[in-house]
Amino acid sequence: MGHRLTAITTRTGDAGTTGLGDGSRRSKADDRIHALGEVDELNSHIGLLLTEPMDDAIRELLLQVQHDLFDLGGELAVPGMTLVQDAHVQRLDAALAHYNPLLPPLKEFILPGGARAASLAHVCRTVARRAERAVVAVMRAVPQQAGAATASPTPAALADLARPLQYLNRLSDLLFVLARTLNRAGAEGSTEVYWKHERKARP
Repeated sequence: MGHRLTAITTRTGDAGTTGLGDGSRRSKADDRIHALGEVDELNSHIGLLLTEPMDDAIRELLLQVQHDLFDLGGELAVPGMTLVQDAHVQRLDAALAHYNPLLPPLKEFILPGGARAASLAHVCRTVARRAERAVVAVMRAVPQQAGAATASPTPAALADLARPLQYLNRLSDLLFVLARTLNRAGAEGSTEVYWKHERKARP
């Protein structure tokens, strides 16, 4: 197998456009390119999280998520391509079903913080939500790009983005649960930081 990446500097994007996998070029301000960047940023933050000490099972799970996000980026880069499968989402569902019951019930909101690994997981969670919003923007742009008169995308036109959106939504939930899990296992002995709100008595 030959080298897949040979020239890193191509100069083809100097004019503010970039190429998609289908050969088309888009402005770097295009919603799809923006979503690609958000997914890439999320993957990078998870890579940073993986530099922290953690249980091997969580490490393996997060490494698989990185591979999944690369596939998800591939779907965004090649409109119409399907790489993220139901099994990807089901794997996140299974992880949620495993880790969430091990945590004490939440009686109050928690603040992002605690152990360093948990804090980084919270950052990943918020970036996952941002990536999710970016994919929604791509979905909203589909009918305009197709020249449709309605602002409501058809199910067929959005089929290639529905599962990536579901994946990101589920991933943000899992990252919240993993942040709580990492806080309880933190080598620094950190605990969850609960939101304290001074509730004023009604007159």
